[in-house]
Amino acid sequence: MPGNLSFAELKKAVSAGEIDTVLVCIVDMQGRLQGKRFHAVHFVEHGYEETHCCNYLLATDIEMYTVQGYEATSWKKGYGDYVMKPDLSTLRRIPWLPGTAMVTCDVLDHHTHEEVPHSPRAMLKRQVARARAMGFEPMMATELEFFLFDKSFDQMHDEGYRDLQTLGRYNTDYSIMGTSKEEPLMRAIRNGLYGAGIPVENSKGEAEAGQEEINVRYSDALDTADMHAIVKTGCKEIAHQHGRGLTFMAKYATDRAGSSSHIHQSLWTTDGKPAFLDKDADHGMSATMRHYMAGLLEHASDVTYFLAPYVNSYKRFCVGLFAPTKAVWSLDNRTAGYRVCGEGTKGIRVECRVGGADLNPYLAMAAQLAAGLDGVERKLKLEPEAKGDVYQAGRVREIPKTLRLSAERMRKSKMLRAAFGDGVIEHYHRAAQWEIEEQDRVVTDWEVKRGLERA
Repeated sequence: MPGNLSFAELKKAVSAGEIDTVLVCIVDMQGRLQGKRFHAVHFVEHGYEETHCCNYLLATDIEMYTVQGYEATSWKKGYGDYVMKPDLSTLRRIPWLPGTAMVTCDVLDHHTHEEVPHSPRAMLKRQVARARAMGFEPMMATELEFFLFDKSFDQMHDEGYRDLQTLGRYNTDYSIMGTSKEEPLMRAIRNGLYGAGIPVENSKGEAEAGQEEINVRYSDALDTADMHAIVKTGCKEIAHQHGRGLTFMAKYATDRAGSSSHIHQSLWTTDGKPAFLDKDADHGMSATMRHYMAGLLEHASDVTYFLAPYVNSYKRFCVGLFAPTKAVWSLDNRTAGYRVCGEGTKGIRVECRVGGADLNPYLAMAAQLAAGLDGVERKLKLEPEAKGDVYQAGRVREIPKTLRLSAERMRKSKMLRAAFGDGVIEHYHRAAQWEIEEQDRVVTDWEVKRGLERA
């Protein structure tokens, strides 16, 4: 659901001294919240209309380095301003930060006041508008996995991220007793997020030592992306307050399973009926659902970059660790990249299992929608279901094994260029190039350990 605080309620809370700070946030290319802390009085008097930020916020890498080679902004162009336009429907209280509210902003061009086309929120909004023009409302949910550590972020940083110890010492997948050890923190996370208007359903232990999963109720696509970004920030901030750290890296250790962000998706009619359901069809899958799934599969390699944006992302795709290696579909089969859930019910949906917890939810959902809607528009025929152990299936569509391959597929995709525009695709291809350049440049611990004496 959107934020839990109206502007009138905010003004009343500010007058009463209950709220003194408003976080005014945009989402960057990495899916993180960036912005300013407003004094609440100034926000309700003036700041609610708009504020500004440097346009490098949509042209930096994960370490906030000012990467060159972007057409949108550079040292040559002087790194000017973007307009941050608060979406007041997203106002919400942030219970784990005293006296604090938050609002999510759209990113506008400083001169034209049009939305910046490569801003993640604008990219998703464009695909949602496309779906609505076709008579559909995209509904989505994400499942986020992460690892909890027994030390704080600062301690891990100061120790060079070596000898990391998870809070849980063994696999506690679905274990009530095992996860009770993490419960002081996880309870704070669930309740804090719920108090911020995030309809948390549950948390659970995942299938690796120290790994947790948190689930939030499905909603419309934009709201789900907004909530996803807040969940990640909230988990980190609440963990910090408890003296702990956590990571949403896709793969933080060679000998551990990775962390995913599965994306559940379906189309509903504008009058509230499940467009993916046809009880008289095989498995209850309507023609619309079959066309949508066919689009996801035809463009699976093209959209992988938006599901796996870093070099590290591709180290999660391992046989036998519940991350997929094949971009095929199956019924309730966790070895396939795309799984049909809720067979024959109004909750029938596609679960994309490709994405890692490091994805940007706006970009990932926008790309999924672009691919699926292309299938609906072109009435693509769905290929036969993959059955059994898909890891061992031969001669089927594979998920690209490296960022380099994914970036090239994205850049050459006519579908993505039509959906997002040439400038947007070139922008994110540059982001991928930089990540690859850094990988190629940096000497890793593995290389030194392997070759220092033996080479």
